[in-house]
Amino acid sequence: MKFAIVLFALFAVALAAPSDVSIVRSESDVGPLSYKYASETSDGTSKNEEGVLKNVGSEQEAIAVHGEYNYVAPDGQTIRVTYVADENGFQPQGAHLPVAPVA
Repeated sequence: MKFAIVLFALFAVALAAPSDVSIVRSESDVGPLSYKYASETSDGTSKNEEGVLKNVGSEQEAIAVHGEYNYVAPDGQTIRVTYVADENGFQPQGAHLPVAPVA
């Protein structure tokens, strides 16, 4: 089910891309307990992600994901976001993202 959600999200991103952009690299490896994919388009956008199923068969079963994506902003700046998504939620990091103050 989780893989289907990821696949649907990738499909939606592909449909939303401008028509003059082409895929220059696309790789994936999907197994029963893990997956990874990487893609790159002609406009400089790239995505890499890996996920693994943790605590298989237990009530705490969850998928842990880490990855990154890059794209060129309208001002020409390359934006890079790295992230972890696990039992603690989605945790993005990037130079352009605000950081919460330390309490």
